[in-house]
Amino acid sequence: MKLKTKDAVFVVLQFLLFAIYCFKVELINFKVNTLISNTGVLLIFLGVLIGTISLLQLNKNLSPFPTPKSNSTLITHGIYKHIRHPIYSAITLFLFGYGLYSSSLFKILISLTLLILFYFKSAYEEKLLSKKYSNYKTYRKTAGRFLPKP
Repeated sequence: MKLKTKDAVFVVLQFLLFAIYCFKVELINFKVNTLISNTGVLLIFLGVLIGTISLLQLNKNLSPFPTPKSNSTLITHGIYKHIRHPIYSAITLFLFGYGLYSSSLFKILISLTLLILFYFKSAYEEKLLSKKYSNYKTYRKTAGRFLPKP
């Protein structure tokens, strides 16, 4: 796997956003009702569940960089049968859920910023995957980017 500058930029930005997310910043003080708070807990749980399953299924193919590992294989079974980038989905669900649960507009905004970053990172990653795997374009038609296709 030969990494490009773009790989490093995406990963550095991602981890920078993770670090910023950890700060406690009060943008607007607001309280959420029990339903929204419970929705946040549900999103946290879903994020952990999807993330755990994704990591186990991806196994040795795991890398924080968009460029696929040279010895990797395309995983299209399990959760990857339905979602092409479930780890990005899991991270976003977890962070957005915690933002809701903790009534933090700052954390919600960072989560949305991370989702935008994941969109561009996954687009770049998919170009590379299409070059490496001849069946990737067909796979894209059956699995959603961050959520299952209806």
